[in-house]
Amino acid sequence: MEFIENIKSLSFKDVNTYITGFSEEELFYNEELFVLINKLKEDHRKNVIKLGISLENKRKRYLEEVSRVREMYELDRRYGNDSLIAGVDEVGRGPLAGPMVAAAVILKNEDLTSSNLILGLTDSKKLSPKKREELYEIIIKRAVCYHISTVHSSEIDEKGISYCNNKIFLEACNNLSVKPELVLTDGYPIKGYNGLNKCIVKGDLKSASIAAASIVAKVYRDRLMKSYSEVYPQYGFERNVGYGTEEHIAAIRKYGITPIHRKSFLRTLLS
Repeated sequence: MEFIENIKSLSFKDVNTYITGFSEEELFYNEELFVLINKLKEDHRKNVIKLGISLENKRKRYLEEVSRVREMYELDRRYGNDSLIAGVDEVGRGPLAGPMVAAAVILKNEDLTSSNLILGLTDSKKLSPKKREELYEIIIKRAVCYHISTVHSSEIDEKGISYCNNKIFLEACNNLSVKPELVLTDGYPIKGYNGLNKCIVKGDLKSASIAAASIVAKVYRDRLMKSYSEVYPQYGFERNVGYGTEEHIAAIRKYGITPIHRKSFLRTLLS
């Protein structure tokens, strides 16, 4: 409280340094926060007033994010109560090159306080590469367990995308080190899974565990495609991750295909 009472006698730099020194959770669950914001907004200096307004808005956005992510965890629990729940999702159904990747993730079943939530969880496609990388590290560190399964482009050509999609879903679930009591999947059920499985339409936007799986699978595949870009530098895999961009298609026409290209996806282009 001493700092708050002395705000008017402190420089803007000192006030700003004090506020930015808090961790996110300390800042937004500090009992003195309301008093601090009001003191800032009552100050005679415009830059300090703006700091107070900015802090108030930042707190509002943070609490909205806590609420949004908590709803995702609560949705999982409505399906499985206190069960060990695995979320499963895949990435790479549509690219012209590279594997399809699935991940299964079991998140810890804890009290839904803000410190136990993984904030930022959502469909991996809605996140920046940097944010996905940050969340990937948090998820694999805090998950009960996870497993990643891949299928090569040659098998996709041979057996089809739907068969391969289901295959890696099964592999991801069956190879978890802890057997889940319930598996949640995005959009459709897993054929042949010997356990309880429920599907959620747009699950990567609604379910915490499916969103976590989406992020893990996406980061893993993007890293693979970056490594492929070092083997096949002409195709820009580090940028397009195998999808049919103008750059990628132009490279196929100029240099031909590689062993990681999906021939069945390129019949029209190659004819």
